[in-house]
Amino acid sequence: MRRMTQNPPSNPPELRPDLAPKPTLSDTPRAGQPTLGMVSLGCPKALVDSERILTRLRAEGYGISPDYTGADAVIVNTCGFLDSAKAESLDAIGEALKENGKVIVTGCLGAEPDYIREHHPRILAVTGPHQYEQVLDAVHQAVPPSPDPFVDLLPAAGVKLTPRHFSYLKISEGCNHKCKFCIIPDMRGKLASRPVHAVLREAEKLVDAGVRELLVISQDTSAYGLDRKYDTHPWKGEDVRTHIQDLARELGKLAPADELWVRMHYVYPYPHVRELIPLMADPDNALLPYLDIPFQHAHPDVLRRMARPAAAAKTLDEIRAWRDTCPDITLRSTFIVGYPGETEAEFQHLLDWMDEAQLDRVGCFKYENVDGARSNDLPDHVPEEVKQERWERFMEKAQAISEAKLQAKVGQTMQVIVDDIDEDGIATCRTKADAPEIDGNLFIDEGTEGLNPGDLVTVEVDEAGEYDLWGAIR
Repeated sequence: MRRMTQNPPSNPPELRPDLAPKPTLSDTPRAGQPTLGMVSLGCPKALVDSERILTRLRAEGYGISPDYTGADAVIVNTCGFLDSAKAESLDAIGEALKENGKVIVTGCLGAEPDYIREHHPRILAVTGPHQYEQVLDAVHQAVPPSPDPFVDLLPAAGVKLTPRHFSYLKISEGCNHKCKFCIIPDMRGKLASRPVHAVLREAEKLVDAGVRELLVISQDTSAYGLDRKYDTHPWKGEDVRTHIQDLARELGKLAPADELWVRMHYVYPYPHVRELIPLMADPDNALLPYLDIPFQHAHPDVLRRMARPAAAAKTLDEIRAWRDTCPDITLRSTFIVGYPGETEAEFQHLLDWMDEAQLDRVGCFKYENVDGARSNDLPDHVPEEVKQERWERFMEKAQAISEAKLQAKVGQTMQVIVDDIDEDGIATCRTKADAPEIDGNLFIDEGTEGLNPGDLVTVEVDEAGEYDLWGAIR
């Protein structure tokens, strides 16, 4: 018997779906090397920004310290998406000031420098999101570089803050949507896509460096290339469009499907998304049968008040079509409950929609005001106790769906990726249906000798919980 009766680790339903994995810092500075610490908060897109900043700094001879006391200064990459995230960022800045004293602030909350300085006037500098040059200028002023070209070697893939077997691949910045609850376009600007050959070149370097899973991220992955009018670029003897379909196809060809996973995040359900599904169903393409789609709600009136893109009335039809083409597809999404004006009937519509949609993985926010968001001015804000009650009912529904879907996997054989092996020899893994941090896990507690993080192994599922699975190596 396994440990199901002993409160096994499970994915808590209150897990915030906007958070990136905790950064992993393993650099060992040389003697006398100027060092910097990094606190990276918020979403995976911010984590990629932190990686780019540290890569530039490592190239200039700086070391990276895993703690405050070993650092000559600390960079805090902040999140400003929600008021709770702003409070978390301010707390992190305060902690860095207390423990180190020299603090440079960047990231989304950096778009509000007066707000930050009002709470923490001792910070050295504030820059906004993806303002890499300004961050470097602030670092140079606080901690002058002292490179040693014979010692300071930069890894081919740059500095990574995730475990070496998976990496986020940011394909664009900014967003063209004007959702009333969101201020991301104000902080990060309009859609700006990277040219397709640049993304593919970065991905190829990551795969060559040993990355086994590429997690494609942006603010709106479906819109990739729209701002560039889907221009074409040469890649391996062919012309490839800056378009999500071409990008997904080429990413899936970088390595055999049993050696690489490519996972899509933040995909809006536009009609052309259906072009990705045959790639997901192709056993020779490494594109996983997984879509992370931010539906946010299901009632058309709520979506109108949110000013959400895409036609919600047709999403159930789209989901059915995706599953017809690729029966194994995993669908994850996030939702907001308690949005201003949400009635009990509109919320019940969402629950009924969930019964029909049968989404595999679900995260949920209780609505909260964000400074600068247009939704703050909407009438009929929902009382906090009603938001909490609806959140609990929603998560109860989502949990029941998850439990039933996972129970149906018992007896199946599937490939998993190993994320960690603890001191007791228990391996924490993920299936193709599970993204890091935001989804569930599969645990192997026998026969794990010789396994290492990043290994892709075949298991048979022999037990299921509400969010996680247990299996044995086959």
